Amino acid sequence: MSVAGVDRALAALACLAGLLGVALSAAAAHIPGADSLKTAAQFLLFHAPAILALIGFGTAGLARIGLARTASGLLVLGLILFCGDLSVRTWLQRPLFPMAAPTGGVVLMGGWLVGILCALVPVRRTV
Repeated sequence: MSVAGVDRALAALACLAGLLGVALSAAAAHIPGADSLKTAAQFLLFHAPAILALIGFGTAGLARIGLARTASGLLVLGLILFCGDLSVRTWLQRPLFPMAAPTGGVVLMGGWLVGILCALVPVRRTV
């Protein structure tokens, strides 16, 4: 995959997270006691714009693109694990796999940590 393709893929995954967040919000509104589904929807909706912003900063040269992609990738992976586990538990009454949600939560925190580095580590400028 090309460099631009990676950014496009991450942006598409961010938009997919937003779409799924809206869909899970609607589903949770119709399922009594679906608090886990509401949580998954909120996480998807909160993280989708963050992923788009990180990729945007990286491609605009406002942040190191490698850090931006790493942070974005960690956020996507964390969402898959965390929200995937909460959703599977709601609908199938079993976990995605043992410790999937806690692992996803730790990966999400790692993504935010790399996002901090993305904001604080200066971009290399060539003159």
